[in-house]
Parts: sequence; structure tokens; C-alpha cells
Amino acid sequence: MKRLFLIGYMGCGKTTTGKRIAKKYGLDFIDLDQYIEMRFFKTVSQLFKEKGEDEFRKMERSMLVEISEFEDVVISTGGGAACFFDNMDKMNSCGDTIYLKASAEDLFSYLRKAKQDRPLLRDKTDEEMLAYIKDSLSKREPFYSKAKYVMDSRDDTDVLFDKLLR
Repeated sequence: MKRLFLIGYMGCGKTTTGKRIAKKYGLDFIDLDQYIEMRFFKTVSQLFKEKGEDEFRKMERSMLVEISEFEDVVISTGGGAACFFDNMDKMNSCGDTIYLKASAEDLFSYLRKAKQDRPLLRDKTDEEMLAYIKDSLSKREPFYSKAKYVMDSRDDTDVLFDKLLR
């Protein structure tokens, strides 16, 4: 029974890496945000707007607990999922957590191309966006650092995954 949780800031490659690893090792893949959207028939952006962040985080926690029972799965979490309640403790207790670490500059480079798809970034100038990423990344780092493993988000080798999944 294998259960991997990929955590990290938005745009660090959790979904891309998760899909690739799940396929390579014959595991199921779940994107937590997509799972929430399928369960509530609304996008994460809509849920944030309608319910507010506090209520969304409670919904996210509930869905995280649910999928934490699934077996032989790679789970890509939302960027903030690791930072609320005792979510990191929960993930660490029932699987392996991998922090896909990226610099603020690398995240900015990727996210500025897709900022219209990111409600938290959509209306920011480049300078505001980089400052926002730096600030929020520094606040989230203590949570992300609780992961069992840290991997550079630019590392496309599977050495760590080979170790965990063989």
C-alpha cells in the first residue's frame, strides 16, 4: 500500500509530477482541488468566492481526510492545503509527503504566464505578484518543511520516487 502526497506552492509542478509518477508506477492519481470540484460541482474559485476561505479550508480538510484512506495513490494537494489545521500531521501519519520546492523567482516565471487562471494573482502587476509570492511562500515554508522529503521542483529524475515506490 502506497500513498504519496505532493505539497508545495501553486505552480511548482505538483499535478504534472503526480500524473507522471502515478503513470510510471501504476498508481492512481488524485488532484485534491479537482476532487473537491467534482464533489461540490463548483470550481475552487467559485467555492472561495461563495463560501470564503475559512469554509473552503474546512471543506478541503474533509476531502483530504477522505482521500487519505485511498491506497496506491499519488495525491497532489492545493498550494495551501498543507498550511491549515493539522493537515501536515495527517498526511505524514498516513503516507509519504514530498515538498516540491521552488524559488519565488521560478514560481513567478511560471505563474505570470497563467495568472488569469489564478484568482489570488489575477489582478496583480508583475512587481506585486513577485512580492506576493515571496511573502506567502515565506509564510508557508514552515508548513511545507514538515514534509518527510524535499525535492527541487526542477528535478525531473525519479531517484526519490524509485526509493519510495520500489
